[in-house]
Amino acid sequence: MWRDLASIGRDADSGGYRRYAWTRADADCRAWFKAQADTRGLTYELDRNGNQWAWLGDPAAGDAVVTGSHLDSVPDGGAFDGPLGVVSSFAALDELRARGAQLTRPVAIVNFGDEEGARFGLACVGSRLTAGQLTVEAAHRLTDGDGVTLPRAMEAAGYDPYGIGPDPERLARIGAFVELHVEQGRALDLSGDPVGIASAIWPHGRWRFDFRGEANHAGTTRLVDRRDPMLSYAETVLAARREAELAGAVATFGKISVEPNGVNAIPSLVRGWLDSRAADQSTLDTVVTGIEKAAREYAERNSIDLDVVRESFTPVVEFEDALRDELGRILGARAEQPRPLPVLGTGAGHDAGILSGSIPTAMLFVRNPTGVSHSPAEFAAEDDCVAGVTALADVLEGLACR
Repeated sequence: MWRDLASIGRDADSGGYRRYAWTRADADCRAWFKAQADTRGLTYELDRNGNQWAWLGDPAAGDAVVTGSHLDSVPDGGAFDGPLGVVSSFAALDELRARGAQLTRPVAIVNFGDEEGARFGLACVGSRLTAGQLTVEAAHRLTDGDGVTLPRAMEAAGYDPYGIGPDPERLARIGAFVELHVEQGRALDLSGDPVGIASAIWPHGRWRFDFRGEANHAGTTRLVDRRDPMLSYAETVLAARREAELAGAVATFGKISVEPNGVNAIPSLVRGWLDSRAADQSTLDTVVTGIEKAAREYAERNSIDLDVVRESFTPVVEFEDALRDELGRILGARAEQPRPLPVLGTGAGHDAGILSGSIPTAMLFVRNPTGVSHSPAEFAAEDDCVAGVTALADVLEGLACR
């Protein structure tokens, strides 16, 4: 399975993946998912929001145990973020069948669409729509960098954009969702454990800073006569790093758009996107407030107009204690030398976090020895991936074979 996926959407120059929503690479990943379901004789479904489902057992029976993740990527992303969870889900199902496990609850594998938000700027679109956390109107307004709206992109890919929306009936049939994911940090590497359990997802959001100045000639305009928004933007980037360090949080300006974007032209507009995350809401508010305050001071000093827009936000997610503890009990009981698995918090967002407000959710992490993610250098050793599959199979058996 890993080899079959390896070439889809991979850029020959960077070695990273460009699997963006409703593109050819996305279509190829979706075809791969359906083929895996068909090969195993699973019941395949495509829901109203473009999420893919593969069912073992009756989808309408209710109280289902669902696992899975996503197959899309960030620009030049790594191979493991998302796909490891989907591949491991199919492998875990194979392991259950090899054990002769007798299911008493339906089991499903899901591929959520557009989790990374690389094309339209909003993460977890598929799960947000399903959970009713993204309105149809707001979804239809999403636009990519080329001006293509989400409805146009879906239509071009052969999907109906006018059928999207909340899917409470589907969520009502799910008793638990467990997502396996490569760790996007080094906590497991430092503890020496191949697998861990998630405790919570930090609150996080994305803010757009629009610095508006005056376009002019780069060679003939005196420095004292310039209204250059790039200066205010650059100072704000440094302020973000400073505020994050003071608070023990993280803040990143990772995307920028410049107009008119000419080498010999002073910009008229610099638009930068801030991603910030912290262990708690109060700390995150402090960091973002501090960054915006600094940005406005720099903008005023340089005669720059500034607008700040919060484009997305996800509050802290505390995974359900009972389900998390049940995972720990199942995996602890099956270990050769029983000991508690590490329980980790994370600053990365996931579909499991979006769904946590609607159904019981939990997450398993697989060790990443480098701690690198959202990069071609992202990695997990084969032995650790196998340990993740075994752990997921144990969890599915413990939850679905009672």
